[in-house]
Amino acid sequence: MHAITIPEPGGPEALVWDEVPDPVAGEGEVLVEVVAGAVNRADILQRQGFYNPPPGSSPYPGLECSGRIAEIGPGVSGWAVGDEVCALLAGGGYAEKVAVPAGQLLPVPKGVSLTQAAALPEVVCTVWSNVFMVSHLRPGETLLVHGGSSGIGTMAIQLAKAVGAKVAVTAGSKDKLDRCAELGADILVNYREQDFVAEVKQATDGAGADVILDNMGAKYLDRNVQTLAVNGRLAIIGLQGGVKGELNIGALLAKRGAVSATSLRARPLGEKAAIVAAVREHVWPLLDAGHVRPVVDREMPMDDAAGAHRVLEESGHVGKVLLVVP
Repeated sequence: MHAITIPEPGGPEALVWDEVPDPVAGEGEVLVEVVAGAVNRADILQRQGFYNPPPGSSPYPGLECSGRIAEIGPGVSGWAVGDEVCALLAGGGYAEKVAVPAGQLLPVPKGVSLTQAAALPEVVCTVWSNVFMVSHLRPGETLLVHGGSSGIGTMAIQLAKAVGAKVAVTAGSKDKLDRCAELGADILVNYREQDFVAEVKQATDGAGADVILDNMGAKYLDRNVQTLAVNGRLAIIGLQGGVKGELNIGALLAKRGAVSATSLRARPLGEKAAIVAAVREHVWPLLDAGHVRPVVDREMPMDDAAGAHRVLEESGHVGKVLLVVP
């Protein structure tokens, strides 16, 4: 088969479409013939040499894919050869085939094409696990999403609105904020021109955000704590703004607030399977009914993964960038 390899860390040109050995479906796994994969910022970090795959997983980038089951490994039940699926991966989505633990498979939702289903697993599992399983967003509460026009952001807006929450977002342009509004965002903050602390406080009559989904890390830590409502929950899922920040514990105590920081890729298989099962139970009915949809900016050939990485690094996209197997 062919896959995107990284012979040496570097810029987008470091990604090489090359012939590699076929993967084998091991115990509890299925072999998926990939139709499409999706690009995530974690893939960029891996390309740069900063985010290696967990031991034993595929060395190729790609944290989610869609395709058809080509082979069933030992100990797998409930799936059949030919089933159309999408999958959460620890790696290997930038390839023609990938071996996937059966607990990380999801059926393609009704009304979603097989190709566009590749945009779902990573973002849905990230949003559901952080916003709902960890931070327990409830109807009537306010969610603040940083990077509202990203793949994560566009899904977070839709899921929060589906459960009856109010949504605030930050983004860097009017066009991006307009797209967020189309998805249901209530409070729109251009972080280049406005202070999100003041804007969210004003829009919530001084209360603040009950849950904050943050991709920035250190840069926003202090202002996120300022923005939290009493009993608020801050979920950190990214480090685009640095890894070391100063936490005002007094301010956090005054808010009776909580800070969590999670990643998905390195979790044990059992934890990933539990998240996928919760997503199938709670989110897939919303997708099947058309209440939630993947937001795809563009589809590009997988052998042009370098071009797709450039798109992500330029940050002009809204939603997901997909890589389609040529």
